[in-house]
Amino acid sequence: MMNASAGYDPERLAICADAIAGAARNFAALGWTPATSSNFSMRLDSGHVAITVSGRDKGQLGREDIMVVDMHDQPVGEHKRPSAETALHTQVYRRLPETGAVLHTHSRTQSVASRLFASDKRVRLQGWELQKAVSGYATHDSTLDIPVFANTQHMPELVDQVDAWLDSGQPLHGYLIDGHGLYTWGRSIDEARRHLEALEFLLGCELDLRRLRS
Repeated sequence: MMNASAGYDPERLAICADAIAGAARNFAALGWTPATSSNFSMRLDSGHVAITVSGRDKGQLGREDIMVVDMHDQPVGEHKRPSAETALHTQVYRRLPETGAVLHTHSRTQSVASRLFASDKRVRLQGWELQKAVSGYATHDSTLDIPVFANTQHMPELVDQVDAWLDSGQPLHGYLIDGHGLYTWGRSIDEARRHLEALEFLLGCELDLRRLRS
């Protein structure tokens, strides 16, 4: 049943909140969400997003820790504070309308890779079989670039960096922020989790290669 005052379906919100909380518990158990970091969201409908409330322990999320924002990053129907990086989520939903979920984590592997490859401005993945886990890639014989954007506390600057990449026509399936972590997404939360797990693994492989070749 549609929430007439807020404009979204509360039953859909409950389903999304449970899915986000379940995924977050899994990532927390892996050590990918230290010190209340990370943020997760799912599309409710064309105009609304369910997203984690700021500052919550991602290993212990419940429905009350997930809130609704519109596509302009504004809270809908409540006064909780959404993730400080909400604009990066809504940007993906606006620019890539097939997206159903956005996941952002801060694993050690992601954080180290973001620093190591910052000067290259991208991590170029080539020849790895697991590249096929990313939608649109059917062979290891392909190139998958993960850009590394400069970190800033001013979200519009990060949004501009992502927009510039998309406007250049280059494929974008995820990105790193220097000294920060990884953003990725998918048409469903299951696809987004697959992308996150694959990119975590591939970044770890690239770090191992650098270490072994040094």
